[in-house]
Amino acid sequence: MTSDLLRNQPDRPLVAASVLGADFADLAADCAAALDAGCDLLHLDVMDGHFVPNLTMGPSLCRSLRRALPDTVLDVHLMVTDPVQFVEPFAKAGADHVTVHLEANGAPEDLAAAAHEAGMTAGLAISPPTPVERILPHLGSFDLILVMSVNPGFAGQAFIPEVLDKSRTIAPRLRDDQRLQIDGGVGARTVAACRDAGHDVLVAASAIFGTDDYSAAVANLRGMPSGVAEGAP
Repeated sequence: MTSDLLRNQPDRPLVAASVLGADFADLAADCAAALDAGCDLLHLDVMDGHFVPNLTMGPSLCRSLRRALPDTVLDVHLMVTDPVQFVEPFAKAGADHVTVHLEANGAPEDLAAAAHEAGMTAGLAISPPTPVERILPHLGSFDLILVMSVNPGFAGQAFIPEVLDKSRTIAPRLRDDQRLQIDGGVGARTVAACRDAGHDVLVAASAIFGTDDYSAAVANLRGMPSGVAEGAP
């Protein structure tokens, strides 16, 4: 199940299309269009109504996307109070990767081990109010570190630029086989600063799905000419 996409150092920023921004009435087709436009993976924001004040998707939606898009990397972001309960269900539903929150219940190393044992890569997320010093002791156990650039819970929030100080602290501490992801308010006005701070996985929702030209949007996120996004090496 595990893909090497998030373990190998990319030669360009990876773009993750956040499913939360897609058209749920035509979800598979909308996600396929984003992938055809050059997105590298799909990002699934899972919210439990407790850790964050919103409810979104569960393993059944992940399973449906896996059936519809069998070769796509599915990156699950658990914004839930007790993430250990969801690791195995999402693995069985076809997820390739799961990210848990530093602020959630459970020892980070135990959650990383559970994800790896289930055949997935593992990520650890840090929310804007949390001091960066809290995540530093746990970096080595994870394949990906996610810096949240909005407070988790709802799409469409404004980017918090101060979080990039955390990114600049974390980036030089990561190995070549670890990725640094950013999620929240990533778009035309903010993405260059994200790339400059060391992020090589860029999560975007409305910046892709809210446009009429997905290919141009993906190219812009990568900082490339619009004709380069699709099929770029």
